[in-house]
Amino acid sequence: MSNIWVKWVRRLQSIAQNGRHYSKNEFDLQRYQQVEDVAAEIAARYSDGELQTIKAMFGRETGPATPKIDVRAAVISENKILLVKERGDGWTLPGGWVDPGESPSEAAVRETKEESGYDVNAVRLMAIYDRDRQGHPPCPFHVYKLIFLCEVVGGSARTSLETDAVCFFSEEELPALSESRILSPQVKRAFAFARDPNLPADFD
Repeated sequence: MSNIWVKWVRRLQSIAQNGRHYSKNEFDLQRYQQVEDVAAEIAARYSDGELQTIKAMFGRETGPATPKIDVRAAVISENKILLVKERGDGWTLPGGWVDPGESPSEAAVRETKEESGYDVNAVRLMAIYDRDRQGHPPCPFHVYKLIFLCEVVGGSARTSLETDAVCFFSEEELPALSESRILSPQVKRAFAFARDPNLPADFD
């Protein structure tokens, strides 16, 4: 069956979300909620997520359905890259969802401070990836991943509510990564960008 269920879930959830946003008819709103419930049931059946958790996640989505934006900071210093270890998961570049009202680079800087303790500047846009085309595990939402090459300007290593380890790694000594967040080729690509300032940004 592969991951065809992910496409079903996304289509149904998007239809339901758009319907809830644009419809004013009480009966139509009830039907769109039923469509969203079916999407949640499919997601729970084919993933390890709990049905009520998935329903709550879908319920928080408001407005027109659009792709989400995930940002990551590739912070390289002395030929090593900054990684943080998510609690209960593998290592990743610092990052997360962009909040309303902030630019992608601001989000990358904020997330790095929150997750690692380091103050950084975003120097260069390294990549805009469609998550689906990169080989990440399935996700119920369509996600664009923006990766910024960053430099350390202050701060020091500090864990957070989301992370339980912070460390710099060389290209040859990368640990096991949280593949839902970042992939080894993407991390290695960051080293290539750090070595060559003339490389154009990756996309798709």
